[in-house]
Amino acid sequence: MTTRGSGNLVSVPGSKSIANRALICAALARSESVISNCAPGDDTEAMIDALRILGVGIERNADKVRVSGTLNLEATHELQLNAKLAGTTSRFLTALCSLRAGTTTIDGDATLRMRPMLDLHNALGDLGARVSPVNNDGYLPVRVCRGDQWKAKVAVSATMSSQFTSGLMMIAPRLPSGLEIVLSQEVVSRGYIEMTVGVMRAFGVNTDFSGNQIWVSPGEYQGTNFTVEPDASSASYPLGAVAISGGSVTIEGLSRNSLQGDVEFVDLLARMGCDVSESHEGLKLSRQKERPLRGIEVDMSQISDCVPTLAVVAMFAETPTQISGVGFIRTKESDRIGDLIGELRKLGANISETHDGMVIAPASLHGASLETHHDHRLAMAFALIQREVDGVVINNPEVVSKSWPNYFDTLRSFYKS
Repeated sequence: MTTRGSGNLVSVPGSKSIANRALICAALARSESVISNCAPGDDTEAMIDALRILGVGIERNADKVRVSGTLNLEATHELQLNAKLAGTTSRFLTALCSLRAGTTTIDGDATLRMRPMLDLHNALGDLGARVSPVNNDGYLPVRVCRGDQWKAKVAVSATMSSQFTSGLMMIAPRLPSGLEIVLSQEVVSRGYIEMTVGVMRAFGVNTDFSGNQIWVSPGEYQGTNFTVEPDASSASYPLGAVAISGGSVTIEGLSRNSLQGDVEFVDLLARMGCDVSESHEGLKLSRQKERPLRGIEVDMSQISDCVPTLAVVAMFAETPTQISGVGFIRTKESDRIGDLIGELRKLGANISETHDGMVIAPASLHGASLETHHDHRLAMAFALIQREVDGVVINNPEVVSKSWPNYFDTLRSFYKS
């Protein structure tokens, strides 16, 4: 973090969502790729470790990753991969390994074994892959391998997670006829599917997304030099800090033209009373401390990773905030509705649960000891409260290593400047 002019210039890590997509595309490419500003954190490391076990040549030097694109899909030996706590990694690897001739077992830590995978497993089976749960149907661990024949069209539910769809999209160029994906029901986190389209196109494949249908042409990924954008989800925390405590911050290198839907979080803060602008340095948000924060009503189904941040900011607003459209986040790293509400109530927050979100009303806050529930986003959001409320203790704060290992050091420097 550096300081320039009247505000803080904050560098957030590269997007782990973009990085993991780029790593899959690079592994499937026929030539070498260099991925710059590759995200730190446990999720990305789990992906890199797994790709190495699969035989992909990967060299990492700080935030630059060189990928050889040497994945051998004809190998017949059995492999075991550990995605640890990374949902994105586990789902992308499950799809990727369905292309292999040999059987691959994908597993993870105990918390990841509780996260639903059934829609992805069913879709891969419908396509023609062999998918066998080791213990419970629809959960990790799971064994996958290539089947005898691939279909060219599949339907998948998009109400639970966009990661299932993105995993299918990224393997589609290697299928004999490409793939048409029909998304049934409401599409949550649509921006993440659009992100996948953008990354795939950067690696030279042809894909289109319109309405509830996706088309991916057969073809080959091309090795490329790819730069990962700053993580818009991580950016929500310094942005939320300014919304709560006043001042200004510029997120270095982040633009409204981002592939990430979570960049729209700044617009929610603008509705609450903050000022937003963009320059060559990045996106800037500011608020005068004496200017009150207003509550808002918002459907966050497309930027659900920012729900904990907005909920925390909303506690400091003068009028209520209603968050809707996010019932599916109960199956993230934590129950991001129930667990979030339970912890914020320890502080005296006036917060109630709805069927698809929550309502946060003004209340007098006090210190408390908060649990992170193995969820990096809860830990990072809770840290924003400590500036304004004495006696707030965050237990197991190290969970932030999943996406931003030096988060607390960055936040302390930000508040001091």
